[in-house]
Amino acid sequence: MRISRWIDLPPVWLLAALALAWVQASRFPMGLSLGGPVTDFLGGILAGGGIVMMLLAAYEMRRQHTTIIPHREAARLVTSGIYRRTRNPIYLGDVLVLAGMILRWDAVLSLPLIPIFVWIIERRFIIPEENRLRRKFRADFARYAQKTRRWV
Repeated sequence: MRISRWIDLPPVWLLAALALAWVQASRFPMGLSLGGPVTDFLGGILAGGGIVMMLLAAYEMRRQHTTIIPHREAARLVTSGIYRRTRNPIYLGDVLVLAGMILRWDAVLSLPLIPIFVWIIERRFIIPEENRLRRKFRADFARYAQKTRRWV
């Protein structure tokens, strides 16, 4: 696999967004603030929930003996566990971690990173992955997509 394929992975995009939010919060706060202990708590809940969601998804992918790497072909269509609630629990977890850390760091000006990150993840990873699953698992994927939402 080419190095560009390894660099173009969701965790790298998440780290880049987190780095931007941290730099904004630490270097350019612009006197804006969301609050104190309440946003810290909410941020911790969101980030922690996102990590738990990612771990549950990774466990289910491993249990089903299929790849977790976005650019690879899936061996199985995973519809059990956390995948019963959302088709993309890892990406949803990424968004929760980003939102949570933006709140924890009080990075008000970084809030627009959340919809930008969602847009990038959908275009670069979710749509191509779902297209591969649609081609490989046809009717099974169609039934799954009909009953399980992409995000929540």
